[in-house]
Amino acid sequence: MKLDLRAPLVYTRFQWKAETADFPREITENKEFLFCFELDPEQGRSIEPERERFLGPLLFSGQKPCSPLGGQVSLPQGEYLFVQRRSALKTEEWLDLAIEQQKDGLWERNKLENRLYVRYLFEDGLPVTQLFRTLQA
Repeated sequence: MKLDLRAPLVYTRFQWKAETADFPREITENKEFLFCFELDPEQGRSIEPERERFLGPLLFSGQKPCSPLGGQVSLPQGEYLFVQRRSALKTEEWLDLAIEQQKDGLWERNKLENRLYVRYLFEDGLPVTQLFRTLQA
């Protein structure tokens, strides 16, 4: 679905060691994580992207609650393709979901930017994984 985010979601920057650990599996109340990835330029425009080449580098990661000591990162205000699942998805699970999101978005003739935001939060008693893909204006 399309989502018009009216205000940015702000987080405290932190360094996530993605090569040594999977993304957060234990999400508790009042805790959130945001990860921003650059997508491979060619794969990010393909209706049939190659899974192993799709995801580019992690650009930044953030967490809540916010701390005045760390720098800030955000999910900017704007229009996004949006999808969520009510669980803390593993990397391979949300990566498959991101590819399906891209296929649906391209099928509907949306112009997508090569940034993918992955947000983990706790909502209504359950962990939630959300994917945001920026739409070009």
